[in-house]
Amino acid sequence: MAERIVIDPITRIEGHLRVEIEVRDGKITDAYSAGTMVRGIETILKGRDPRDAWAFVGRVCGVCTSTHSLTSVRTVENALGITIPPNAELIRNLMANALYIQDHVVHFYVLHALDWVDVVSALKADPAESSRIAQSISSWPKSSTGYFTDIQKKIKNFVESGQLGIFANGYWGHPAYKLPSEVNLIAVAHYLESLEMQKELVKVHTIFGGKNPHPNYLVGGVPCAINIEEANALNAERFAAVGRYFEDAKTFVDQVYIPDLLAIASFYKNDWGSIGGGLSNYLSFGDFPANGYDNPDSFKMPRGAILDRDLTNIHEVKTDAPDEIQEFIKNSWYSYSKGDDAGVHPWEGETSFNYTGPKPPYDHLDVSQKYSWVKTPRWKGNPMEVGPLSRMLVGYAIGRPEYREVIEFALKTLDVPVTALFSTLGRTAARGLETKLTCDWALGFYKQLLTNIKNGDTRTQNNAKWEPDSWPETAKGVGMVEAPRGALSHFIVIKDKKIENYQLVVPTTWNASPRDPQGKRSAYEESLIGTPVADPKIPLEVLRTIHSFDPCLACAVHLYDENGNTIHEAITY
Repeated sequence: MAERIVIDPITRIEGHLRVEIEVRDGKITDAYSAGTMVRGIETILKGRDPRDAWAFVGRVCGVCTSTHSLTSVRTVENALGITIPPNAELIRNLMANALYIQDHVVHFYVLHALDWVDVVSALKADPAESSRIAQSISSWPKSSTGYFTDIQKKIKNFVESGQLGIFANGYWGHPAYKLPSEVNLIAVAHYLESLEMQKELVKVHTIFGGKNPHPNYLVGGVPCAINIEEANALNAERFAAVGRYFEDAKTFVDQVYIPDLLAIASFYKNDWGSIGGGLSNYLSFGDFPANGYDNPDSFKMPRGAILDRDLTNIHEVKTDAPDEIQEFIKNSWYSYSKGDDAGVHPWEGETSFNYTGPKPPYDHLDVSQKYSWVKTPRWKGNPMEVGPLSRMLVGYAIGRPEYREVIEFALKTLDVPVTALFSTLGRTAARGLETKLTCDWALGFYKQLLTNIKNGDTRTQNNAKWEPDSWPETAKGVGMVEAPRGALSHFIVIKDKKIENYQLVVPTTWNASPRDPQGKRSAYEESLIGTPVADPKIPLEVLRTIHSFDPCLACAVHLYDENGNTIHEAITY
């Protein structure tokens, strides 16, 4: 008989994610993903000036800060036919680069590493052996015996005080942990170092956008002027700081993140290299334009779709085609005027709360009814996984040299086949390898920006079509961004100079959505099928796979029995 387990909330995202699994004979046989918080940004935007939309949608999430604002200004520019200057594109790229590197590093060390690293085990480590191992895999200077001894003392003080602080309530001692104590100690040390690293890198946002989180954006360019001699503009001192932040980030990624990623993966590759693959379809909108946003062929991240894991055939993606992207609400707590089985393109999308049936329960979901606040998007009718793995697979399949190089390096180092990418471990590895690429791209964009300035081009804004008098009576636009967590798109309909409709199709909508009218699972649900669970009361294995998608809100995990009573509680980081 299958046992139904509820994990609510599980995820690290704006809002909360509830996952219910059915376990039979130690493996997950079915799974249901339910978003339990309403997002109403689309309704708030109606009737507002399109040029202000970026400031509202930026508040959708402060973890992937700036991503929605960038998508919004691209959406409005697409609707109104505005082209931005090359310097503005480069600065937007640099801001996105900073977010990517910071976000991926934080995810690996703070949000996901503790699914693989047993913090308490580090107390038993030999600091001298940790030092030897660390120096054998990297030239990172903080690798002495004394350094690891000091880290171990910090952990011991936490434990002896009875308060593990940031490491409290983990599943320490779980049989699924495999790392030696010395490797656990190295990982904990780098966890602490990553906090300092990411704090410095986000200063790039304050230089270009005035603040972090939620830096400023501008339809038609960026809200900063270039003047090398002016104290209140982008001057020589500030540009030098940007270069230094990216150089330091690249050093950390090359000497800490990538070695740690490969070291940890080597202990888990034989099982987790074949668990959690889930869907066989992958979608990337592409990003980081090197020659204008209207020229996708120039994107550092290529655009395309993969179906059935066929890496020999990349499908073209057009988000403005009515038959490409559609959202369904068959199993979502919304209603459509066309009926619950209809698929709707976001330009005609509805955010209607007229549904009056059962809402989130306190016991088990009634999955024969609507069971989530998340809509269900499909690309040409197919459920798609989005995120770093999708992007890396598309780049690899297309044959981009930099993608081939890093992926083949990782596969060779771990001695695993390319099929190992289709897994929980592959998803986690893809994020790290992508971070290495974005570090290199950032330094390239930075050098190009300096070259433009030296050649006399200091333009950062295009004021053409800024005034509404120049706009058409009606206009439609779509903006696409590859957010750290995957393919993100905004759709706008402008009428009489105001927003008539605005819809967001976000990465977690693709990955965390409920089943579609045909009963097909989305990425989260499908990825859990077949996952072994050693102890349903401490479902570490579920966290590993769900966290590999990088949900983005630290939250408490509660397990309930069939009567709604709490049987276990743990804080996930």
